[in-house]
Amino acid sequence: MRITFHRKFKKNIKKQPRKVQIKFKKRYKLFKKDQFHHSLNNHALKGKYYGIRSINITGDIRAHYLEDDGGVIFLDIGDHSDLY
Repeated sequence: MRITFHRKFKKNIKKQPRKVQIKFKKRYKLFKKDQFHHSLNNHALKGKYYGIRSINITGDIRAHYLEDDGGVIFLDIGDHSDLY
């Protein structure tokens, strides 16, 4: 599976505390092995975010991604108030 990162994601991951960045790396490794692992709480979004999926990074931090032709693009990362 091809995984890429949107410019906005790259910018926002740098703004996250170091602890969140480390947690994302762990979740990312798990995502590459099994993107629907139960601890990721992978789910589709609704409304204006229809077509985008979200995974849990920490209690309130989420990463949004979009599936395209055989790959995944991580779009953004942040807490609920940042993303919604």
